[in-house]
Amino acid sequence: MTENSQQPQAAPTSDLPTQYAPAEVEGKLYERWVERGYFAADAKSDKPAYTIVIPPPNVTGSLHLGHAFQHTLMDALTRRRRMQGYEALWLPGMDHAGIATQNKVEQQLAEEGKSRQDLGREEFVERVWQWKEEYGGKILGQMRRLGDGVDWDRERFTMDEGLSKAVQTIFKKLYDDELIYRAERIINWCPRCLTAISDIEVEYQEDDGELVSIRYGEGDETLVVATTRAETMLGDTAVAVHPDDERYRHLVGKRIKLPLTDRTIPVVADTHVDPEFGTGAVKVTPAHDPNDFAIGQRHGLESITVMDERAVITVHGPFQGLDRFEARSAIVAALRSQGRIVAEKRPYVHSVGHCSRCRTTVEPRLSMQWWVKVAPLAQAAGDAVRDGRVAIHPADMSKRYFDWVDNMHDWCISRQLWWGHRIPVWYGPEGEVVCVGPDEEPPGTEAEGWKQDTDVLDTWFSSGLWPFSTLGWPERTPDLEKFYSTDVLLTGHDIIFFWVARMMMFGLYAMDGEVPFRTIALTGLVRDERGKKMSKSFGNVVDPLDWMDKYGSDAVRFTLARGANPGTDVPIGEDWVQASRNFANKIWNATRFALMNGATVEGPLPEPEELSATDRWILSRLNKTVAEVDAFYEDFQFAKLSDALYHFAWDEVFDWYVELSKTTFMAGGELARISGRVLGEVLDVTLRLLHPVVPFVTETLWTTLTGGESVVVADWPKDSGFRDAAAEREIETLQQVITEVRRFRADQGLQPGQRVPARLTLDGTALAPHEAAIRQLLRLQPEGESFAATATLPVAGATVALDLSGTIDVAAERKRLAKDLAVAEKEKAQAEAKLGNEAFLAKAPDPVVEKIRTRLAKADEDIARIRTQLERLPQA
Repeated sequence: MTENSQQPQAAPTSDLPTQYAPAEVEGKLYERWVERGYFAADAKSDKPAYTIVIPPPNVTGSLHLGHAFQHTLMDALTRRRRMQGYEALWLPGMDHAGIATQNKVEQQLAEEGKSRQDLGREEFVERVWQWKEEYGGKILGQMRRLGDGVDWDRERFTMDEGLSKAVQTIFKKLYDDELIYRAERIINWCPRCLTAISDIEVEYQEDDGELVSIRYGEGDETLVVATTRAETMLGDTAVAVHPDDERYRHLVGKRIKLPLTDRTIPVVADTHVDPEFGTGAVKVTPAHDPNDFAIGQRHGLESITVMDERAVITVHGPFQGLDRFEARSAIVAALRSQGRIVAEKRPYVHSVGHCSRCRTTVEPRLSMQWWVKVAPLAQAAGDAVRDGRVAIHPADMSKRYFDWVDNMHDWCISRQLWWGHRIPVWYGPEGEVVCVGPDEEPPGTEAEGWKQDTDVLDTWFSSGLWPFSTLGWPERTPDLEKFYSTDVLLTGHDIIFFWVARMMMFGLYAMDGEVPFRTIALTGLVRDERGKKMSKSFGNVVDPLDWMDKYGSDAVRFTLARGANPGTDVPIGEDWVQASRNFANKIWNATRFALMNGATVEGPLPEPEELSATDRWILSRLNKTVAEVDAFYEDFQFAKLSDALYHFAWDEVFDWYVELSKTTFMAGGELARISGRVLGEVLDVTLRLLHPVVPFVTETLWTTLTGGESVVVADWPKDSGFRDAAAEREIETLQQVITEVRRFRADQGLQPGQRVPARLTLDGTALAPHEAAIRQLLRLQPEGESFAATATLPVAGATVALDLSGTIDVAAERKRLAKDLAVAEKEKAQAEAKLGNEAFLAKAPDPVVEKIRTRLAKADEDIARIRTQLERLPQA
């Protein structure tokens, strides 16, 4: 039989504390792992590479459950591959988080009574760097607490020198290939942060607003339009109707008066308008609405901006200088006084976009920005998945990916911030525009009239380069040669559009068609135990560090992994973390017991013919579990592999094999030695299987059991192919007998430790060698001369006769069971009466009827169970 165990490099020990205390070991173990270089990858190695780059958390952030969840899974994947002999690189780093970080420093300045304008750009950026060194990166220390096996020597930051060079290089390449351009378009604008923001930075919520219907035009040439943003009417340059709408056909091409102004605007026909919605006529404000902008482009309409960057009205007249919300009320009041208001609805609940950083209502705004022409890039990103070069897991998520990349709009990449990668474009005194690469000098000085663009790039631009820029691109470094393409991108399905697609586009473009990752493994989101989204406003946000302090990092990790079904949201509650802590304790206590009773990995594993059926059974189940866990890992089924390990370790190893082996250990001799070697094998392999998910407790136990250097660098177990179906059937029969007798004992009210005389008839079964174990586990003492069977249980071909005289008060037990039987029979009669009542059935809702049927079935089960218990009681 092929053995899996690691032969000891040092003398194993059985010296384990009586209780496992995570806080006393986790920090020390992690630092030892780092000091010994276990997580450091070697680009010169001949081993096959396995690479995961960590989705870079914001420099401003701290560890939340979502991070802990994804990091646990990435760590498990990387630890397993390392044990399998791969040169495994899990590369850490952080994102500079442009808006979030700038806001942090501006808040700090505000407390000093200053603004960034007081400092100027250069001094402000230096202040941000100081903040980053002092306060940023808190999450990196928290990653250590969780046990992240990352290569700290390769830690990267999106604003470091190498990554900044990568950003400037790809900007120049895209610009030269005419895939970057500057144009005036509608963008999401935050009047508080004073910058364009990406779609992912806009959070929508249902707000109480107003819907106002306004009459445009005079006399017979009027239309009614409805709006939730009355202030934007000052920038209207048309009213649009559908070309097939007979109601307005006579007005198309004519001009009507725009209320509150001295302007007239045309009525245009456009298929974008839904004639069935509202009045079928819509106001067109090209400078303040993306759909209106598109209509304006089709019809050559003027775009009039009516608000400045702070959302203050700039149009000359009575509303100039008013905030947009003040102007909204004032404009409605003015329209009402002129009799222009046809209808008003308040509150009108509708979805409104808010800046995710400051909660300010986002304003669609026409602005001159830099854009990426995404069509050819998105086509390549879609094709890489279609032709199988990149696999999306689970596969049903592919549709969402294609929906995005196949319908992607050009990407606004400029931000009106000071912190970030400044756009490498210079403007000359004669209108020249020059894009400068990383190794090129600016075309001129400020004194000569040259100025660099003041905007910075969207944070997602630099993070889109993450899989290859972190490995040294644009240089062909040894790291890039060894570790690119990366193997797995593991991330939440919620950012498949905003980050995953952009990494695909940039990776394929920059690396000449080489994919950035071979597999995209999408996870769900972590929710509370009721499946509700975690939110500060709901009061259900959990700090994983609190749970780590209370229960240990292994317990948090195992809880998260056990809930991780691909692409599915993960509910989590503290009770589940407690259960995982109990599992860690169970592993600890069982291993400690095993060590105290001679469990060892020393020496060869005996051949099958030397082993008992119990030993062969557990080794057969062990190898099946190895194969099962491997299959689940390859399919990213973390919940299933965790569940398989939990039930194998707790149910089969600890609750059955260890208990069945106790009689052997107590007897001593050769059989005890053999069982000790088998138990050592089983624990060795089980601890290695568990290690990627629960690294700390397994490290302590494995090194104690084997004397090995570290389970981190131990070999991953392999399925030896050993199977013993006969032994599995034999032990299943044994388990059936023990389970049935235990159930009978419980039904009779016997205490678990109460000993009962019994006669076992095992002739004709394979259970004879197990009589000692059966008696030990069931607390059955040998029959004496006065033995008189009061109950006989035929189970699986065996017979267990019990003498319960003197162990229970038969009369009292009959009385109790008779009372329970009467209750069950009454419940059955009531349920049958309702189900037999046609009038009741005609009126009662289906769920109510189904509930009564369930009660009837439960009553029948209770009656059958109680009657069986009464029949088994000794006769008085």
